[in-house]
Amino acid sequence: MRLNVRIKAFINNNPGLFDTYYDRIRPKSDLVPFLRPSNRLRDFLEEEKRIYEENEELVVSKLCKLLMMSRYKVISVDKLVHVKREFGFPNDFLVNLVPKYSNYFRLTGTPGEGQSFLELVEWNPEFAKSVIEQKAEEESRLTGIRVRPNFNYKLPAGFFLRKEMREWVRDWLELDYISPYEDVSHLDQASREMEKRTVGVFHELLSLSLLKRVPVPILGKFTDEYRFSNAFSSVFTRHSGIFYMSLKGGIETAMLREAYKDDRLIDKDPLLEMKDKFVELLEGGWLERAELWKLRREQVKKDMEMMAITNAELSEQ
Repeated sequence: MRLNVRIKAFINNNPGLFDTYYDRIRPKSDLVPFLRPSNRLRDFLEEEKRIYEENEELVVSKLCKLLMMSRYKVISVDKLVHVKREFGFPNDFLVNLVPKYSNYFRLTGTPGEGQSFLELVEWNPEFAKSVIEQKAEEESRLTGIRVRPNFNYKLPAGFFLRKEMREWVRDWLELDYISPYEDVSHLDQASREMEKRTVGVFHELLSLSLLKRVPVPILGKFTDEYRFSNAFSSVFTRHSGIFYMSLKGGIETAMLREAYKDDRLIDKDPLLEMKDKFVELLEGGWLERAELWKLRREQVKKDMEMMAITNAELSEQ
């Protein structure tokens, strides 16, 4: 299975996921251990299925949006599988979801690494609205005043820009917002307008992700599809009022600054409910393991005390 951990160690460290039982491979062979999903894991898998069914339209829209932002409206299947956890796609999305929505998706190419592609069949105008445009529309509806779509630019506390940089940011923000779903084949790759569009694509990608953050190496896999420059990661430090670059765990991760208050995610993706429930499942097993170890320690302590009492009585005799 190419696991980078011993199965026995994994099971011991995560009790509650599997049950171990003994059976024979052949009628007269010795008993050997087998694994099966625990009832709690089965319950979680049913809950996961429910959550995906309730949010199927959200998953479909995310997949469409990724394709709609791409240059040729097609992305390698391998790349999409690689980012399924970042965007909350189910493990079987290529097998079940894609064929079910054949009006949106079409698989092309041949089986094999880097040779299969997912292609957009139909352009849905409702999906072609970025998070920034949706917020501007909602604010316009509430205030009755036309709100111009633009980025929420907020520097962290204690962070100041030099005058020249402040003026550059001000002028850059004054440029018209360019939707990540807009055709920009006419723009010069080195132009300020193209940079504004690139920032818009990153903003939209992070907004679509579950945790509003994605490792930079993963974003780099889509350089060709989204027309990123080779030095695309400098965007996150140059626009520090929009993004935050985390180096936690030694991995560069781009985060959407407006999505967090301190370290807390403000607007949670509905699909994160699955992660919360899986954490509950793991923590329940860890708690049971801790209680079992506590009882074992107490029993060992009692046994040692009884042994000491017995030895003392024998010595007195």
